Amino acid sequence: MPARQSTLISPQVPAQRTPRSPRRAPDPTAVVPAGTGTLRARAAAATVWYLRLQAVLNIVAVLSLPFREEVHEHNAGEFFTPYLATAGLVSAALALFLAVVMHRRKRAAWVFNLLLAGPLFGLYVIALTRGSYREHPFNWLSAALTGLFVAALLLGRREFDALGDRSNPRLALAVGAGGLLVGGTLGTLLVRATNTVPGAGLKDEISYTLLRGISVGPLADRVDAVDAPRWVDVIVNLLTAAVFVLVLHACFRAPRGARLLAAEDEERLRALLDRHGERDSLGYFALRRDKSVMFSPSGKAAVTYRVVGGVSLASGDPIGDPEAWPGAIDAWLAEARRHAWTPAVMGASEEAGTIYGRHGLDALELGDEAIVDLADFTLDGRAMRGVRQAHNRVRRAGYTVRIRRHEDIPDDETTLLVDRADRWRDGTTERGFSMALGRLGDTSDGRCVMLECRDADGEPRALLSFVPWGEHGLSLDLMRRDRACENGLMEYMVVELLLQAEELGIRRVSLNFAMFRSVFERGSRLGAGPVLRLWRSTLTFFSRWWQIESLYRANAKYRPVWEPRFLLFAKTADIPRIGLASARAEGFLTLPGLGGRPSRS
Repeated sequence: MPARQSTLISPQVPAQRTPRSPRRAPDPTAVVPAGTGTLRARAAAATVWYLRLQAVLNIVAVLSLPFREEVHEHNAGEFFTPYLATAGLVSAALALFLAVVMHRRKRAAWVFNLLLAGPLFGLYVIALTRGSYREHPFNWLSAALTGLFVAALLLGRREFDALGDRSNPRLALAVGAGGLLVGGTLGTLLVRATNTVPGAGLKDEISYTLLRGISVGPLADRVDAVDAPRWVDVIVNLLTAAVFVLVLHACFRAPRGARLLAAEDEERLRALLDRHGERDSLGYFALRRDKSVMFSPSGKAAVTYRVVGGVSLASGDPIGDPEAWPGAIDAWLAEARRHAWTPAVMGASEEAGTIYGRHGLDALELGDEAIVDLADFTLDGRAMRGVRQAHNRVRRAGYTVRIRRHEDIPDDETTLLVDRADRWRDGTTERGFSMALGRLGDTSDGRCVMLECRDADGEPRALLSFVPWGEHGLSLDLMRRDRACENGLMEYMVVELLLQAEELGIRRVSLNFAMFRSVFERGSRLGAGPVLRLWRSTLTFFSRWWQIESLYRANAKYRPVWEPRFLLFAKTADIPRIGLASARAEGFLTLPGLGGRPSRS
């Protein structure tokens, strides 16, 4: 049976949603636009829409020569244009990026806009009091628009309360210096190679490159010694815009949630699991040490999460007393809003999804978790024929399984098993986040259960590791095997566990998570509609690369009870971003230079 795969975000057809309970009264920590319906909130929203409009107008000006020339004429003569209206890619990138971070209510973005637009509006006011500037109606319009933007900033200042990372200024300086050095060097070399005017010096070429980085208009025409093709001007401007966006990202990036699970936090979580661990099969995975934790005010419940790419990604249900879940959820959502993180939950149960729904989160069904109730499990009957045959075939080949608690395994044997598990791992990147512990052989996980399979010669060939699910349950954590071993070895090991589990006091076992199980099951039935059949065919096609259908088939053979699991999110527009964050957290997507996270395949 393939190793447990953690959930990924993909389109779900049809979307199945959790039952929605009546919403509570508005909560100040809930993930909704703060101050909705008030003048202050509308002013904050107006600043975002102004920046979006300027981004569009700047892009149109870059693409439209008449429009661009009109804007440049205004900027170069006795006219002036509204804040950020310069008909350049840099201004377009700046306006677009500021619109995004202002939409996330970041305090640093508010300060940045005020420092730029405030003095600019002051200059416009001074200019309109003298000379011929006040004779042009367009100048009055530009000053009015800029002034309205500044007024909206001041009116909505309390809406922008999201904090940034303290290291952002230093990072922005480093990125800016490095970007200008690299981009300036590349641009200067390109200008030198394409300059049609002979005898230009390095100083002239650098000046031309810097001016073209600011604008593709007549600004750089002041350098008479350089005449580069139009496409070179655009490339240089694009390089500068890219550097500018990177600097802005460094300035306004959200805190990364560096405070991970401390020893005291882990101790408190274990105490909650001792009392309420039987509620959720994924509860023990809250003890991953690359997560952070937010406790309820009473300390009777907690939400564990990790910040990935600006997404506060929780997994499973809250830990602890369900009556205290709302307090922990409120604290987690307040923390997300304070740092402009996008909240999301991977693999929540229907019960937790209903509670999260009262806090403003919506739900989308991802798939189902396979749970085997040992009271109902049997190898008899036609439906179990395939599993029974695989089990008998491997047993006749001389394979044996040994089942022990981790705490009962000697240290030298544990070291050998960990070494073998690393060697049998598929690839160099560990995978798992929401349904994996991310460590094997840790002394604090003594109640975990290890299945060790050896061949007829006594050589280790495969292992399974399960974490506790309350006092009488197990939840699959890790599956590793030698690729050269007998086919059907995993089925043999799982069956051996199910047959011997009563000796360990185990009554139920959680196996793999099957994404889109309902699509495969209902799509193969007689009378399935064309949309469902098409969706099933699409998933079957992608199963060639990702274990989607095979995981469902591997689980279904044990005749489990299927428990649905959900993705929870605040806004539908956030789903693509959440999907990328979950792919990174689970280890399916590794960005260059970031490396893998401790997890499991």
